[in-house]
Amino acid sequence: MIDKKLKVSVITGALLGVICIIGGGIRMGFSGNGLYLFALWYNRLIMGFLIGLTNMKPGITGLIKGGFLGFIISLAFYLSTGMTDLISFIAGIIYGVIIVAVARKFE
Repeated sequence: MIDKKLKVSVITGALLGVICIIGGGIRMGFSGNGLYLFALWYNRLIMGFLIGLTNMKPGITGLIKGGFLGFIISLAFYLSTGMTDLISFIAGIIYGVIIVAVARKFE
């Protein structure tokens, strides 16, 4: 059975991915960028999944760990784009912290 923290983390990652699709689509255009935008959403979904599986300590340590996981996961996407989408990379770090904060509320 999937625990509540994992469910909340994956859902939060998916919702933040939708925000990334909107932001990326506004910056780059929606037409012709479908695969890129899907990959951006999928990256956030994977981030939520990984953070949901991780044991997060209370306090700032857990938030820093979320930011670090956001950094690592977003770095893979950032490097695959030829380091052209800095905004999405930085957003991924912030989203890692947000996913941890939201998951804690529902733990």
